[in-house]
Parts: sequence; structure tokens; C-alpha cells
Amino acid sequence: MRIIGIITKWLFILCLPLLLLTASLALAVNSAWLYEYGFDKYNVGQTTGLDWPELEKASTGLVHYFNSGEENISLSVVKDGEPFVLFNQREVAHLRDVKGLIWLDYWILLGTLIYALGYAGVSLWRKNRRQLSWGLVGGSGLTLALMLALGLGALFNFERLFLQFHLISFANELWLLDPSKDYLIMLFPQGFWFDATLFCTGVAWAGALILGGVGVGVIYASTSSTSSSSDRRGL
Repeated sequence: MRIIGIITKWLFILCLPLLLLTASLALAVNSAWLYEYGFDKYNVGQTTGLDWPELEKASTGLVHYFNSGEENISLSVVKDGEPFVLFNQREVAHLRDVKGLIWLDYWILLGTLIYALGYAGVSLWRKNRRQLSWGLVGGSGLTLALMLALGLGALFNFERLFLQFHLISFANELWLLDPSKDYLIMLFPQGFWFDATLFCTGVAWAGALILGGVGVGVIYASTSSTSSSSDRRGL
């Protein structure tokens, strides 16, 4: 039983970074305002020639597509008074691959969330709050370290990090788009992905600080309570 307890505790610690990172990614994917922040910051309206309402339509359309059962995206916008399909076939195929990664993120998020809640529930039921708290501290500390490494990697060599991500994540070269004619890369230039990476690491970092703070608080309260009990017995 002791070995099982050690294994489940370490699985909980390892789950927390995955849980927090996948949660931050899911938040970013579903935040149309994050897309629109990038549109404004990088003057995407000027680059694409699309008015702001059409850019908003693009952001909400992408969020809808990523969460729908549709295999391929079909998104029409208006430019210079004429409607046209925003993404060409190469971009549609790449977005299909992206959607697959997003759903993989969702499944990892669900799995780690179920395990973390289950472990926490069993720990509380067995009145092992101290063990749960140390798990929170350990998992949060690991998350902070990993997010710090990711953030520093993005700050010092984001281009290489961005390239390696695509080489590892995609089995094709559909992600190699032409910024002069492919709207997907005009909508989301590399600077946007740098900002999105920092956003995700920041959200995961904040989540780790909160969970770690809860763990430290419980440990401190438990230690103080034990000390007070010992002092009363001494008196």
C-alpha cells in the first residue's frame, strides 16, 4: 500500500504541469479576444485589407470550428464589398491538423483533471490533507520551473522554438505558408504566437502559484496546529 501511495502521489505531481498547461492552451484557443488583440497589435486589418467586423467574424469562426464536429472549415468574409472564402485548400488542411492537436489538448486536460480531482477527493476522504498539500506544492513547483524554462526559451530564441514545435507536431509541411497571399499567416504572424506563448505560460504560472499557495497554507496551518497541541500538552 505504501508503494501505491507513493506512485499515486508522484502521478499527481506530474499531472499538475500537464493540467495547468493544457488548461492555459484551451483558454487561449477559445479566447476570441486574444485573436483580436493580435489583430489590433499587428495591424492585421491593414495587412489583409479586412475591416474590423470581418476580422471579428474570422476570430469567432475559428473558435466555433475548433469546437465543432466539422472536419473542414469554411469561412467567408467580405473584402472591398465582395464576399470570398478566407482560407485556401492548403490552409484548410493545415487547420484540420491544428484542430486535431487542440482536441488532443482537450483530452489530456480532461484526463489529468479527472485524476487530479480523484486523487484530491480520496486524499480528503482519508484525511490526508498534508500529503495532498505536499503534492500541490511539488506539482506547482515543477510547473513553475517548466514554465520558466519555456518562457526563457521563447524570450531568447522563439524562432527556433516555434520551428521545433512545428517539426515535432506535424507530419507534413502544410504549415509552410506564404505571408503574401495566405490569410492564415497574415491573420496570425509570428509575433502573435510569441505573445500567445507568453500568455499560456503566464496563465499556467498563475495557476501554479495559486495551487502552491493553497498547499503551503494548509501545511503551515497544520504545522501550527500541531505545535499548539504539543505546547498545551506540555503545560
